[in-house]
Amino acid sequence: MSRDPFLPDERGWISVNPRLATARRIVVLGLTTIGTLVVVIALAVGDRAELGFAALLIGLVVAGWLWWLIGRQVRAIGYSERADDLLVVSGIVFRRLVLVPYGRMQLVDVRRGPLERYLGLATVQLHTAAATTDATIPGLPPDEAGRLRDQLAALGEQRSAGL
Repeated sequence: MSRDPFLPDERGWISVNPRLATARRIVVLGLTTIGTLVVVIALAVGDRAELGFAALLIGLVVAGWLWWLIGRQVRAIGYSERADDLLVVSGIVFRRLVLVPYGRMQLVDVRRGPLERYLGLATVQLHTAAATTDATIPGLPPDEAGRLRDQLAALGEQRSAGL
């Protein structure tokens, strides 16, 4: 009997910080607001005010849907440190599970953009020889990102010593 690969093992999935949803909402809703305002103003200037009102309502509906969707997406991101590899899971409809063996890691990157710094978040990115197996864990507190970077680098160095 096959076990669902997206079910966590006995340790469970470690979730990312919920502030990641705030960061993503700021970016997406900012872009949605700008796009909606451009369309509404263009329609109002072109004597199509009734269409401008409809565009505003559509923009509000899209913004509300994105607000909900981003929360779901962030709750679906997790990782699990196992003895020989790291698992990273993400996605709602199209689930993705990336398994990165410690011995295959070449580089562990930690990034913090301005919005991430403001919200107290960091992103850990793992690079391997195969571009398709790179994994990213966004929305980590900086101290957890540093701990994970150091631990993954040490484990990667131990496991790749025989190569």
